[in-house]
Amino acid sequence: MRIKTLFGLTTALAIGISASAAFAENIKIAFIDPLSGPFAAVGASGLAQYEFAIDQLVNQQGGVLGGKNLEIVSFDNKMSGKESLIQLQVAIDQGIRFIAQGNSSGIAHAISDAINKHNKRNPDNRVLFMNYSAVDPALTNDKCTFWHFRFDANADIKMDVMTDVMAANAALERVYIIGQDYSFGKAVAAAAVRDLEAKRPDVEIVGNELHPLGKVKDFTPYARKIIASGADAVITGNFGADMVGLGRAIIGAGFEGPIYTYYGAATGITRTFGEAGKDTIRLVQEGGVNPPASDRAADYITAFKAKYPEQDIAQARITNVVEMLAKAIDAAGTADDVVKVALALEGMEHDSLWGGKIFMRPQDHQAIQDVHITVHTDEGIQFPLDNSPFGLLTESTVEMAGMDSATTCQMQRP
Repeated sequence: MRIKTLFGLTTALAIGISASAAFAENIKIAFIDPLSGPFAAVGASGLAQYEFAIDQLVNQQGGVLGGKNLEIVSFDNKMSGKESLIQLQVAIDQGIRFIAQGNSSGIAHAISDAINKHNKRNPDNRVLFMNYSAVDPALTNDKCTFWHFRFDANADIKMDVMTDVMAANAALERVYIIGQDYSFGKAVAAAAVRDLEAKRPDVEIVGNELHPLGKVKDFTPYARKIIASGADAVITGNFGADMVGLGRAIIGAGFEGPIYTYYGAATGITRTFGEAGKDTIRLVQEGGVNPPASDRAADYITAFKAKYPEQDIAQARITNVVEMLAKAIDAAGTADDVVKVALALEGMEHDSLWGGKIFMRPQDHQAIQDVHITVHTDEGIQFPLDNSPFGLLTESTVEMAGMDSATTCQMQRP
């Protein structure tokens, strides 16, 4: 009986060790973004898109390095810079080599700086930062690092596209700029002023203000100022609850002009605006899905909605992050030596699921790609958002936007 028990125990231990070893072989990506608090919906949306992309585009296609799976591991940063750094250290302590974050450029700066310092001190335990949504231009300019890659178009590239469209509107006379009081909001405002002055010096900027991030409960006073200014267009970089609150207040106050946004859709925003936002809310973005670029893209969205009926493909670039990282790991022949992975990412050209190419510019690690202006509407929409009749329809496209844009990055390579 003792021998049988010991044998059973040994067998169970062996099975457990084998299962643990197999699990440990997964190549993990730490997802550090808000999963609680006022911006939880944005984080939950991104997490679902990462989970699906990894499963569909990598693991079900054979994985990487001859059969290893990718795995996304979530860490709730509560939209706090301090908490983000705590979670970053937890992820590093767990042996995770790849960090994904996107909500808040201020947090992205903190993570980028911490990773840069960590990698200098720990050359045998380096990590890479896969920035999928934080678009402060400084991250690929004077604050660039070898360890940071941005997969979204930065705020300057997007503003260049947005103001091209605005400049072509001969009826445009007065513009109001409003945003969240942190690095990204300031970058949007600065770019808007610069580009409008260069392209339409006759247009008057009748307001340029910032409000506290995630703390304003009632945007009515801001909306009243916008109406009183006589503005016929609004520019905002607001996201999450701040975008909902601001947009609802502006439209509710009777504003009828276009509201040009960076993040004015999905995670409840589209459903909240509904009919009131039709032909008013405009979004500058990569990865337009109406119309879809191909049958493959349409099938991907349909399958995603079947698995996550309450979510949307609101950040199409996440598929580019996953596919390009997988390609880089395979090209490097390792997931442990992130220097080799980074060098494989530099200069990579990738055929995006959403149409067009993605080029990871080697001098600053800024992804160059097609950028679209889309409009909130219920006409011509194959894939609506927020389980509503409304979605984003592509109105115009700039191919490989920002390819020749300047950078002040002075890359320090290991």
